[in-house]
Amino acid sequence: KSDGIEKTIEAIRRYKDTKGLIFVNLVDFDMVFGHRRNANGYGGALEAFDQRIPQIKDVLGQGDVLIFTADHGCDPTHMVHTDHTREYVPVLIWGDSIKRNVNLGTRDTFADCGQTIADLMGVGPLKFGRSFKKDIING
Repeated sequence: KSDGIEKTIEAIRRYKDTKGLIFVNLVDFDMVFGHRRNANGYGGALEAFDQRIPQIKDVLGQGDVLIFTADHGCDPTHMVHTDHTREYVPVLIWGDSIKRNVNLGTRDTFADCGQTIADLMGVGPLKFGRSFKKDIING
């Protein structure tokens, strides 16, 4: 299912000359595969998504920042329950102004992503989280 990816590419193209935030929730990873313990489906969806990343990167403009992350773990191989699991989630960041090979370590809170986005957009500090903008931006 690539509807979310298609809409992401379309939105990036449509708003390329606008400063703002495009937030995409690829809910199938959580709802269809994670909670339903469908590890094969999850793996296939990851592979399909990986193949689309170059297309997403190709439509980004100069200075755009792309952040891949998740709001929680939902391990499709966890057999005790079908609720959210507690493993840490990755944060992968790409853009022409992003430093390469930066290890942000284990963050204290998911709110750090929001704080960083607010910092990148220059909208002032949020109530929670620590920005990692200075750690990722060149210059």
